[in-house]
Amino acid sequence: MSLATEVRTKYEAVIGLEVHVQLLTKSKIFCSCSTRFGDPPNSNTCPVCLGLPGALPVLNREAVTMATKAAMALNCALNARSRFARKNYFYPDLPKGYQISQYDEPLAEDGWIEIDADGARKRIGITRVHLEEDAGKSLHEGFPDSDRKSYIDLNRSGVPLIEIVSEPDLRAPEEAYEYLTRIKTLMLYLEVSDGNMEEGSLRCDANVSVRCQGATALGVKTELKNLNSFRFLQKALAYEIERQIEVIEGGGEIGQETRLWDSREQRTYGMRSKEFAHDYRYFPEPDLLPLVVSEEWKEEVRRSLPELPQAREERLERQYGLPKQDAQLLAMSRTMADYFEEVARRSGQPKLAANWILNDLVFLLQESHKGFTEYPVRPESLAELISLIAKGDISGKMGKEILAEMVRTEKSASAVIAERGFTQIADPEKIAAVVREIMGANPKQVEQYRKGKTAILDWFFGQVMKATHGQANPQLVREVLKKELA
Repeated sequence: MSLATEVRTKYEAVIGLEVHVQLLTKSKIFCSCSTRFGDPPNSNTCPVCLGLPGALPVLNREAVTMATKAAMALNCALNARSRFARKNYFYPDLPKGYQISQYDEPLAEDGWIEIDADGARKRIGITRVHLEEDAGKSLHEGFPDSDRKSYIDLNRSGVPLIEIVSEPDLRAPEEAYEYLTRIKTLMLYLEVSDGNMEEGSLRCDANVSVRCQGATALGVKTELKNLNSFRFLQKALAYEIERQIEVIEGGGEIGQETRLWDSREQRTYGMRSKEFAHDYRYFPEPDLLPLVVSEEWKEEVRRSLPELPQAREERLERQYGLPKQDAQLLAMSRTMADYFEEVARRSGQPKLAANWILNDLVFLLQESHKGFTEYPVRPESLAELISLIAKGDISGKMGKEILAEMVRTEKSASAVIAERGFTQIADPEKIAAVVREIMGANPKQVEQYRKGKTAILDWFFGQVMKATHGQANPQLVREVLKKELA
């Protein structure tokens, strides 16, 4: 599907996202069952999360604390009193026949988060942040449908979630991608979720409509589900926007419906129309008292908040003189930003530290399937290496080899240098002796240089570095070459 540019630019997309974040508590929201992922099916269950008669829910305080942190970080107004409700619908993996959620009295409302859009900051409104329990999981196998079998795993039933509902302020798939990235980064900073989309810790539904440029009324929206990766979110939105424009341009009407993204066919398809949409029949949960959050407790939670990603990004740029892109990449991970600051403090070389972390170290860690949390290279070890490079004791090329060995063995820079004999040759006389030997073996190239073919200096430089196994000081090599070849 590909629309002509003049047709596409006639319309504006209007996008809102509903993001479900699984909270990183050890136990479920209304019982003490484990939230551990990957345990045998139905092993983490009890009468409460199985919905057995007579079992009563008890609210998990830690889940409320984490939800409150998230709401504060999203600049929401926290309601002093919120209330749980029963969201009624039937599905095999919903054992009670209803989900405990929040409806008209949520935990928090009226927030915002900023994203980068077209080189500028754009504020996206947050309608609400509310607490709820997760449903179980249906597992299907077999094809065709006549041989299909379905299984229910209720380990996830009752796991605590927050739902973050945005205002319809997003205007492009790229903005939605950026928004979801910012939400994930924020949740990781707060340590309230692991943000693992593959395990379902972060899930997203999108509401999308189109309207003519300049119009204020909203078009008929469709809801997109099954968006289990950032890439799928962006692709599904792009497809759906073009589909809706094509329907309108063809004289048709958009039907309000829920659509699923098919990653194999790279398209959306209808799941159910508005006629079959759920009537959830919300009513207050009779087994839970209203949730009351005192000012004292809110202040206690507020004091526990870390420096948030965007504030840190701006500080790294300002304090260390980093390019905006480097500061942004470092600030996307709280662990990486902490690591960078420790290396910069110890080495006194913040720009070198950022370059070596973002380019060489990240690449080596990915190649060896390791992460920063495993610390194969301690910050003091990388700081030592960077200091040696800054002083000219070792070359950048040698530094790359040393760092690779540090990642592989988890040894310090000095230990690797001592074992491998990595020492930079900084004695002009030793370098001059190597240069004269190469000149003697290559008189034709010497003559060409002296006749004005100065570009051949780079060839001589390469020969010297090869002869010294990359250990000669590069700047000194060039100075000696020019002197000896004159």
